Formats: sequence, C-alpha cells, structure tokens
Amino acid sequence: MTEPFERSQKNLNRSPLDDPRVLSGPFWGELRVFLAVAKAKSFNRAAEELNLSQPTVSRQVKRLQDVIGSQLVVPTQSGIKLTEKGKELAASLLALDEKLFEISKDMQAETREAEGLVRVSVTEALAGLFVVPNLVPFNESYPKIQLHIRNPINLTSFRDNQTDVMIGFAPANQAGITSRPLGHLHFIPVATNAYINRFGIPLRRNLESHFFIDSEYYSAHTSIWANWRSAVSRGVVAHYCDNSFAYGLLVKSGLGIGLLGNYALADPLLVPLELDVHVMVPIHVIALSERLMARPVKLVYDWLAAVFSPANPWFGPDLNLRALPRDSLSQTMAQLLAGPAEYARLPAEK
Repeated sequence: MTEPFERSQKNLNRSPLDDPRVLSGPFWGELRVFLAVAKAKSFNRAAEELNLSQPTVSRQVKRLQDVIGSQLVVPTQSGIKLTEKGKELAASLLALDEKLFEISKDMQAETREAEGLVRVSVTEALAGLFVVPNLVPFNESYPKIQLHIRNPINLTSFRDNQTDVMIGFAPANQAGITSRPLGHLHFIPVATNAYINRFGIPLRRNLESHFFIDSEYYSAHTSIWANWRSAVSRGVVAHYCDNSFAYGLLVKSGLGIGLLGNYALADPLLVPLELDVHVMVPIHVIALSERLMARPVKLVYDWLAAVFSPANPWFGPDLNLRALPRDSLSQTMAQLLAGPAEYARLPAEK
C-alpha cells in the first residue's frame, strides 16, 4: 500500500524548531520581565534589576497578560501580589531558569574537565567551621572548580534554594533529587563562664531565674525540640536570633543560655550544661540527579559527603564530649579569625 505522504516532503516533515512562529514577537523577553517582577514583588525594583524603565516593565507584563488571557499580578499598597495563575507561571519559569543554568554548566563540564562554578547551600556555622577549612586541600586538587557558598533560603525544600548541592537536615524524597545520609548535628545547651559567674550554674531546678537566646529554628512543635522548648518556657527569653553566626555570638557574649552544635565547645569560653537537652539532627547531602552527571558537581557532592560523614567525630552517631577533637577546631577558629599571615605569627600551643 502506497503511503499518502513522502518523508522527503520538507513542509510535511518538520520539527518544532522549523516553525517560524516559535520566536515571533517579544514573548520570551516578556516572560523574563515577568519573572523579575515575580521575584522582586515590585515593578520598580524589577525595572532597576533589568535596567529598564518602570513604565516599560509594567507595559510588558500587561501585554503578557493579554497574550495569555489571564491576570498574573494584582497591584497592592506594598507592591504587587501574584494571582494563582501568576504563581503557576512563575514556578514554571523558575524551573526553566534552573534547567537553563544546568544545561550551560553541563556543556562547560563536557569541554573543560573538572572546571566550573558549583553552587553550594549550607548554614553559616557549618560553612565557616567545616566547609571553608576543608576547601583548601580540595582547591589544591581541583583548582578550576569554583564554589558559590550561599545560605539556604529554605531549610525544608531543596528546590526552593536553586542550588547545585545542599547540606540539608532531612532526606529529599522527590523525583529527580539525590540525597545521601551522613552524620548528625548534636545540639546541646551552653553558656559562657561569664554568664555562670553572674547568674550561677543553670540547673533543671532553677531555670526560672535564667535567661535564654531563642531562635525560630528551634520553635517547631515536634518531639525533637520538646526538651529545649520546655527549658526555654521556664526561663526568660533575653533575645531572639535566626542567624546562626549571630546566635552563637549572642551566647558567647554572655547574654543567655543557647542551644549550639557540639562544635561550639571548641571555644574555651563555652561550657556545656546538664539540662537533659540533647537534640540530634541528621545531615544529608542533596543534589539534583541530573547535575551529578557533571563532574565538578559530583566531585563537590562526594567531597561534602566526606566532610560531614559520621566518621568525623563532630558528626558521629553518639555524643561523647570528652572524645571531641576540640584543639584542632580551636586552631581552625583562630586561623579563620586571624587570617593566614597573622595566624603564622600566633604562639604555638604547648
């Protein structure tokens, strides 16, 4: 039986790339403008970011709404608010933006072995005390891999951070995401000698006369934080802080009792307290599965897995304060604060 069409007929055998309408008009540019508005929640701030005038941004978003046939934004006194359709479109554009970034980095990795930028999301304390010091030998082995170390925007959702690799605290059970369980963070209550000298030793029986530094990170109503929440509720909250670095400094300043990782004990001014509070938080290294096909990303992923593995005494399965290598981490703190040149002049420990 004769086929009605010939495969050689170009006009009948076209791919979508052959369709001239795909790139017709300013549609793609308007999508980019809308994404900037959705992120900034403001026409003015989006205009500044894109180096356009505010009327141009407003006009392009209006034209996009006309083309789509749906309202995407609603002006308010504090800026703009996305409609449900606007939220759906913004989410799709964010996914596309992330995919374009992945493709560009993968293409670089194919042509330049172990070279490129890898985005790493990790909290301030873990970045400063463990990632940065261990980056020195990693950088010697892979000098052409650049890290962009960033604070996580969202500690519970990997995709919201738009990152390549993340040190998170829960497994990512989502399609297209790879996560590996590592060690544990051990949080314990601590105070400074100065605080103890001023207010006495905090004990379970006298918490009503003590001050605490509290944080939104520790406010979840789950069993893992129950003992800490019970202790805080009996005392007085002196300050709140949601920046992990500043939180540690508030405790170090003697302003109150804080819940800090066991690694804080590398500071000789901090004293662990017997309050029946010990919070174990699992550590996971998380990445987009497709990004792990790029060698730079895979190298960083495996390197971070080694840094935060349970073989590291700070992240082991058991809390043993006496076995912690405090001296080595104390030297790391001193070096990070002093800088390479100044640290070389510090007196050696006896």
